[in-house]
Amino acid sequence: MSLNRRDFVTRSAATAAGAALVGGLSAAAATPAAAADHDRDESHGRGPVPFKGAFTVMGTTDLHGHVLNWEYFTDSEYDDAAHNDVGLAKISTLVEQVRKEKGRGRTLLIDAGDTIQGTQLSYYFARIEPITGKKAPRHPMATAMNAIGYDAAALGNHEFNYGIPLLRAYQDQLEFPLLGANAVDPKSEKPAFPPYVIRELHLGHGRPVRVGILGLTNPGIAIWDKANVQGKLAFPGIPEIAAKWVPKVRAAGADVVVITAHTGVDGASSWGDQLPFSENAGAEIAATVPGVDAILVGHAHKEVPQRIVVNQQTGKNVVLSEPALWGERLTCFDFEVEFSRGHWTVTGVSARLLNSNTVTEDPKIVKLVKDQHQKVVAYVNQVIGTCKETLSIAESRFRDTPIIDLIGRVQADAVRDALAGGQYAALPVLAQAAPFNRTAVIPAGEVKLRDAAGLYIYENTLEARILTGAQLKDYLEYSAKYYAQVAPGAPIDRDALTNQANNTPDYNYDSIYGLSYDIDIAQPVGSRIVNLSHQGAAVDPAAQFVLAVNNYRANGGGNFPHVAAAQQVWANSDEIRNTMIAWVKAKGVIDPADFSGGANGGWRLVRAGAPVF
Repeated sequence: MSLNRRDFVTRSAATAAGAALVGGLSAAAATPAAAADHDRDESHGRGPVPFKGAFTVMGTTDLHGHVLNWEYFTDSEYDDAAHNDVGLAKISTLVEQVRKEKGRGRTLLIDAGDTIQGTQLSYYFARIEPITGKKAPRHPMATAMNAIGYDAAALGNHEFNYGIPLLRAYQDQLEFPLLGANAVDPKSEKPAFPPYVIRELHLGHGRPVRVGILGLTNPGIAIWDKANVQGKLAFPGIPEIAAKWVPKVRAAGADVVVITAHTGVDGASSWGDQLPFSENAGAEIAATVPGVDAILVGHAHKEVPQRIVVNQQTGKNVVLSEPALWGERLTCFDFEVEFSRGHWTVTGVSARLLNSNTVTEDPKIVKLVKDQHQKVVAYVNQVIGTCKETLSIAESRFRDTPIIDLIGRVQADAVRDALAGGQYAALPVLAQAAPFNRTAVIPAGEVKLRDAAGLYIYENTLEARILTGAQLKDYLEYSAKYYAQVAPGAPIDRDALTNQANNTPDYNYDSIYGLSYDIDIAQPVGSRIVNLSHQGAAVDPAAQFVLAVNNYRANGGGNFPHVAAAQQVWANSDEIRNTMIAWVKAKGVIDPADFSGGANGGWRLVRAGAPVF
């Protein structure tokens, strides 16, 4: 399903033109400061006496489809080593506590994006029973967020994973605006979503305080969801667009400006030089854009209770906060303001985090999504086959494991079948895979759909690109920056060995199924891949191979060399997860002997030729 181009552009322009009025008042319609004279102490002849007030802006980010404190991959209550809890039902309880403490009319609630992708609950209502269509169901995230009473949310990059039509359907189901000042029509450069909203809070004196909420999303969408947005939307830089819109929010009557942005506080961009914009720009906004009081950041999946950045032009403090992910934390920006001579002025801002594991789930939210939750539980517990032995991902960061080989085999088979009989059929097919989920297990005996979904947790699709032997070596060298350099004989600290080079995440550590090679961690980055071979023969640098690769990587995600520019010879619109499920159903039995070791290749960590583990 695609969005009609004319309808999209028309809607974009109309949405942008009306953005300042969404959910709030324009400057022209705002209540005049008729009560200004009441702040004068006439009995002592001292002029205006400022009235002091306070309010709180609460924030979540990176909810990723978590409504309940439930793990669909294990079909059990969510828990982790730190005993965190997750989900909007927990957030709802925290929000109600703050509203009771501060006064409902003295609080706002916002989100910094990535709401509709990440769990089997959100996947189900995007792909299995989608929310598009006349009789479509309401998305459980929309149901929960509406019930909790959000005031605004920013677009996250994962909002675009299922295409613009589904995102628009989700937007239509929300009772609050979905903001994105830098999600623009590529021709007119006008926002395709409301850029901001102004909310009014009555603090008991003078006119209401007007809080402007500006929403910004991540420029990486142009890379990560290229197939869904190319030619339809553009995503300029975050600080650049903030500098354009903050004065407009002020001009529209905002006394206070809060930015909700799907960007981290700071840090390197995962796309290298593929885009001229920053991926994690929260601190840059605070330092360079005057007129901002607080910034709710996200995207980085970090817990940042409070970060203060001094604006370079005004010398004023800007407060940033990031409440981790999945509803584990709730940010509270506590504002202190003064009203004098008809104007509100911010006199202080601080931020703090509340922890979801300190409260119970709100039974109202649980009840609202109960039927949808149970439908998804039944879906993920379908039996799709059996496995001869337990396959665990626990060691996959340190050694070649059958469970990652399974991903590679499924992808290689899919591409090989697709190319059969064509001009590329004679080329050897390899496959890229990464350890996405550190807790994934394929059990011995019955294998359920949730087991496969727990192994491949992203909605990536599959492509085939042609790379040379030399390019594949470069690709693996780049991937091997994941490891620390450790001299022969030095002790190995497993926790410190991986996720190096700007905290490379596990999903950006690729192995290549079908090749055999060693990674020498005694060597510096760029000189680690040795004994690279294919089916027993050294890889010819000039030889051509077909690489089965996910769309995130093929579009430049992770900034791996060569692959984004490589010739594409095939692509599939179905998720790799579904390809895996179909493969297991067709085979009936998962037998590691069919896809691990031997001609299928394999890798190992070494130091000066000696195995590390």
